[in-house]
Amino acid sequence: MCTRFVFNGNDTIVGFNFDIDLSVWTHKVIEEKNRFYIGIKMPDGYYHSFHGVNKNGNVGTLLYVNGNEKGKYSNAPNCRTISDLTESFIKGVITLDDALNIVQNNRIVYAPDATMQAMLSDKNGRVLIIEPGLGFRLEKAKYSLITNYSVLSPEITKPYIVSGDDRFERADELFKSCNDSFSVGEAFEILKSVKQEGLWATRVSFVYSVNENKVYYIENNDFEHISKFQFNNSPDLTLPSEKKAKDRER
Repeated sequence: MCTRFVFNGNDTIVGFNFDIDLSVWTHKVIEEKNRFYIGIKMPDGYYHSFHGVNKNGNVGTLLYVNGNEKGKYSNAPNCRTISDLTESFIKGVITLDDALNIVQNNRIVYAPDATMQAMLSDKNGRVLIIEPGLGFRLEKAKYSLITNYSVLSPEITKPYIVSGDDRFERADELFKSCNDSFSVGEAFEILKSVKQEGLWATRVSFVYSVNENKVYYIENNDFEHISKFQFNNSPDLTLPSEKKAKDRER
């Protein structure tokens, strides 16, 4: 269970709550020269970047969703998994325009082992919401928000809403009163208001400021102690072939 948003004001601010069951997934926060991400250890032994930020302003996140048959995994030539697409975006291998072209010309499917939907955003505040089997939407709004239920076809996942889970509604109401001065601090307040506890507790919360090109993050709901990761704004000289290399396990 996760919460993700983008707010376009004087600064473009991105927020994400990463909620996960530790008995199922192994994760850790990873800081690299060109990338900040929550590494998820997969069966191949590598920590993959399915939730993170690239220094170019790309922010990608995957959110668990109850699946539908139209989004079922397939390895057919015209299919692209939502996980591969999102990781390529976070790595900086593709731009938001590239991602849009991919979803327009390919069938986007779930990963083999999980049903997920994605929110991708760039430094210009554009947002691409992708829901396998249901479609996609490109927008640049005052704010964009998504949790673990469909925003493109709400009736599809409405039967799966967990009793008492009103994260989307609470966050949405808070955003309605925010103005162009929306800040990193306000972003954390919203993330704190929808944090999760228990088995699927919030393990990492991060906020990214496009103007600062900086990530602020906390772990295990400790909102009193915020860590910071500043991207170096010097030109990226990494070769495209190197960008496509797999993450090395640390």
